Amino acid sequence: MSLFIVGLDNTILNVALPSIRSDLDASMSELQWTIDAYTLVLASLLMLAGSTADRIGRRRVFQTGLVLFALGSLLCGVAPGLDWLIAFRVIQAIGGSMLNPVAMSIITNTFTEPRERARAIGVWGAVVGVSMALGPIVGGALVDSLGWRSVFWINLPVAIAAIVLTALFVPESKAAHARRADPVGQALVFTFLLSLTYAIIEGPEAGWTSPLIIGLFALSAGCLAGLSGYEPRRAEPLIDLRFFRSAPFTGATVIGVCAFAAMSGFLFLNTLYLQDARDFSPIEAGLRTLPMALMTVVCAPISGRLVGRIGPRVPLVVAGIAIAASAGLLTGLDDHTSTARMVAAYTLFGIGFGLVNAPITNTAVSGMPRAQAGVAAAIASTSRQVGQSFGVAVVGTTMASVLAAPSAGGLAAATHTGWWIVLGCGAAVACLGMLTTGRWALRTAERTGAELMPQTPPLELETTDVRR
Repeated sequence: MSLFIVGLDNTILNVALPSIRSDLDASMSELQWTIDAYTLVLASLLMLAGSTADRIGRRRVFQTGLVLFALGSLLCGVAPGLDWLIAFRVIQAIGGSMLNPVAMSIITNTFTEPRERARAIGVWGAVVGVSMALGPIVGGALVDSLGWRSVFWINLPVAIAAIVLTALFVPESKAAHARRADPVGQALVFTFLLSLTYAIIEGPEAGWTSPLIIGLFALSAGCLAGLSGYEPRRAEPLIDLRFFRSAPFTGATVIGVCAFAAMSGFLFLNTLYLQDARDFSPIEAGLRTLPMALMTVVCAPISGRLVGRIGPRVPLVVAGIAIAASAGLLTGLDDHTSTARMVAAYTLFGIGFGLVNAPITNTAVSGMPRAQAGVAAAIASTSRQVGQSFGVAVVGTTMASVLAAPSAGGLAAATHTGWWIVLGCGAAVACLGMLTTGRWALRTAERTGAELMPQTPPLELETTDVRR
């Protein structure tokens, strides 16, 4: 239930963007910030939340996150202006950061048999995928009937029920060894993501060569260099860079960024196209995406079973190809694109997005010591949120730049570059899925797991895909 509302919140807001822009007189960059203020803070705090839960108790952190998420949702629903809405989205994100990685840590520490764990992760991936796919449909119905504020109020009853059920059924658990906090690493991660995203979003208006934008890009590069130099010196870093010696883990992280950048870019472009270029109502725009939602519902649990039986390679490769093919159908979008073409594109994207979630998480935690499962899962979840932030920032910026040009051909034409970016993300998922799931990649995961904690048995690797 908690993962459902977090996933729903990631996408339900997209359908409400035109209404928010009209009601609160928002610019394109301000619309981007209503989404990225949430995903940026979420991405920045996920690793801290995962390690904190391992240290002080997973259920305690999980319940705290539910309370904060519900409070943030309530405040967003009564926000008097755009600045307040963005601020309350930050509160939502602080709570949301305590949910995904902690839920995955609970799963990986409860289900220890590889096939059983893969199926459990499949259920987890299915809930996330289905909730994010249903967001546009539920959001369209709510905006049409009750207004854009209702997309936040829907979280309240679900969050309250989840708080009660967590108290009744989720046992408390901690890691055997409590990891220390890393405030310097946390500050570097947050500053890196914020400065890079701010530069991308505000670049068109401020000017790409302006001192502010150049300085922000330099700051983000400096933070990244600082992380690379500082974290290896700590006995218990926020980000253990040795994780990235595992090819499957590194591949899962990059795939998460690419897949969710494609998803957030897809929804952002599609929402504005359907409601502004085609003049569909919010409910009509949401219903148009029904093929995507249905295919995600169908393919998400299939992906979990496939990962348990044959490993992550096939789901990842097929997912990447489907996402790329979907975007390819939309690269020539205009004001009169046929319904059949759009249905085909939405169907393909639903297949790709439904297949990609479970193998990302399973691949990320495979080979990692159980004591650090929370951190490994948090990094995988962070890659998703980073991808969402960058997806909205990049495609929104390219569209704003095209619209601002004297030769702009309308909103539909302005989305073309964005669709090519989504296509590139899908192609990257397919290539990385093939590269990071072979024998060599699995050997790097085994070596990394042994190096991280030789005295603790690592989570068993899924190697059936190699034998097949």
